Amino acid sequence: MSSSIHDSSYSWFRLGITLLIGMVANAGMWAVVVVMPAIETEFGAGRAEASLPYTLTMVGFALGNLLIGRVVDRFGVTLALNGAVAGIVLGYGLAALAPNMVTLSLAHLVLGLGTAVGFGPLIADISHWFLKRRGIAVALAASGNYLSGAIWPTMLADVLAESGWRQVYVTLAMVTIAVVVPLSMLLRRRLPEEAHLAAEAASALRARSVGLSPRTLQYILGFAGIACCVAMSMPQVHIVAYCVGLGYGPAVGAEMLSLMLLGGVVSRVISGLVADRLGGVMTLLIGSVLQCVALFLYLPYDGMVSLYIVSTVFGLAQGGIVPSYALVVREYMPAKEAGGRVGFVMMMTIIGMALGGWMSGWLYDLTGSYQIAFVNGIVWNGFNIAIMLMLLMRSRPRTGRAVATG
Repeated sequence: MSSSIHDSSYSWFRLGITLLIGMVANAGMWAVVVVMPAIETEFGAGRAEASLPYTLTMVGFALGNLLIGRVVDRFGVTLALNGAVAGIVLGYGLAALAPNMVTLSLAHLVLGLGTAVGFGPLIADISHWFLKRRGIAVALAASGNYLSGAIWPTMLADVLAESGWRQVYVTLAMVTIAVVVPLSMLLRRRLPEEAHLAAEAASALRARSVGLSPRTLQYILGFAGIACCVAMSMPQVHIVAYCVGLGYGPAVGAEMLSLMLLGGVVSRVISGLVADRLGGVMTLLIGSVLQCVALFLYLPYDGMVSLYIVSTVFGLAQGGIVPSYALVVREYMPAKEAGGRVGFVMMMTIIGMALGGWMSGWLYDLTGSYQIAFVNGIVWNGFNIAIMLMLLMRSRPRTGRAVATG
């Protein structure tokens, strides 16, 4: 039976290739975090202005998740990957040649559009190949984003120190072409129709149990994604600049970012295992509560050793949140629309990252401190927790009845 392709040895092989691609394709969203202090100095920019390239990267990343997700639904992931590589390389090239902040920011908009292929579209594609182990599969695919953030900032710090920030972009362009294009050819196989129908039947059963239309649930998840990611962005986007301001230097900040994101990888794997037992909504709620607790820890502790520890704790707390949104979409929405619907929710989480990244820089310029920015993140995190509690209370009795009758 062709539906046995789910959770098969080929599925795990495909997951491995997906993870490798994600580690390279996602590098574009982390480059500016490393070079932010350098471009701030070269262009004489304020912290909010220096944060604008990251913000536009995330705007492009958000749109790319939605648009490329729809391309994956229609044409498959290989075509989407090869088209996106062209956008990524163009973005890197424009950034390397940028004479001012405006040009650099626009280059990052293009870069973000292409880089998006390494996140939501890959997650949506791999979700089709798993049923029983979809939680861990999605979590591992999403970990490509964090592994990218853990590996590249440290590696790029040496390039930055020796050759300057422009060489960082040239290096990433060459690596993207060399790795993503050949690996994308290994993902040309399409899911058999019978297996696709089996996944449709499973998601339709869950959709009836929750009592919300796909569109309503999609919008609720979208707003929740904005709220949690405004909170998430404060440490992730500004940890290097925060460390520079405290006198620890950019290299220390890059190491903290790497620890944070490695912790996020561990968190994503654990959350995937949890989600296979508890489902996406409960896993998302657990992650959101833990993230809020970790954000509180940044308020009293700003010593170097303390920040290393708190950044690791933060990564361990929040890494499973964003993949859980994709799981909820796949659990309750039509499989044939996975790319577009996962892309929409991922887009909203990324808008939250973009908004939060800019907002934190603005609050810093306004107050001269990151303390209020951390408090702002905690408040937004509270909105996310409230939404997840509402969904859990609404869905738990219905899910119980669905299981009893299944």
